[in-house]
Amino acid sequence: MPINVAIVENDRQTLIELGRLIDSTAGLHCSGRYTCLVSALNEFPDALPDVLLMDINLPGLDRVGSVRRVKADYPDLLVLVLTTLESINTVVSAISGGAVGYLLKPSSPEQIINAICDVYRGGSPVTSSIARQILGLFQPAAVTGHSHQNLSLREQEVLDHLAWGYSYQKIADELKVSYATVHTHIRHIYKKLRVNCRTDAVTYYLRQQPGWLVPVRARQSQMKAFFNGANQPSNYATAGAI
Repeated sequence: MPINVAIVENDRQTLIELGRLIDSTAGLHCSGRYTCLVSALNEFPDALPDVLLMDINLPGLDRVGSVRRVKADYPDLLVLVLTTLESINTVVSAISGGAVGYLLKPSSPEQIINAICDVYRGGSPVTSSIARQILGLFQPAAVTGHSHQNLSLREQEVLDHLAWGYSYQKIADELKVSYATVHTHIRHIYKKLRVNCRTDAVTYYLRQQPGWLVPVRARQSQMKAFFNGANQPSNYATAGAI
């Protein structure tokens, strides 16, 4: 039996090329091509794929919640992300939401095929540069900033939303404040933590919270795959099930 792979990708040319690549590979079958996640989810009850290859950078789609939405409806479906989004906040959100692999565009055809097969066999493929960022979350902090406890309650709320991958405008909408107010809070956060960018602020904040380690340990079988990568000729680290 072939591995059935569905694709969600809003760029039609990319969608066509990915479908052709999968169908031309022995042992794989493209069971569906979709430019919209909702359409895919509506059709899955009739033909649930083994692997969903999806971009999370889709118009009108919540990047943070897209993988969670898939897993809520189909908890056993294997989700492999293929995207241009490389922010550690987005990566962590996708993994915590249930993604079992994370590849950056452009990945080579060989890398994509290997990743699909690896996911199906129980592995967790990830682009090597993303693996480095994930490892950085568990290494001693290089930032010597002030404690996040010096942040005001509102600043901590803003930082929480940054960690979830929200945009400045999305944070403003969620907290019912203006975009300018969010921008001001973020300037204050940077100053108090003595950091210069969003990624450093979120990374520092996560490292300081004991609660951050709890969900990581709870997902150990999933996350540990990113630290035990087997030697691969392609540009991603991978590992089997722990």
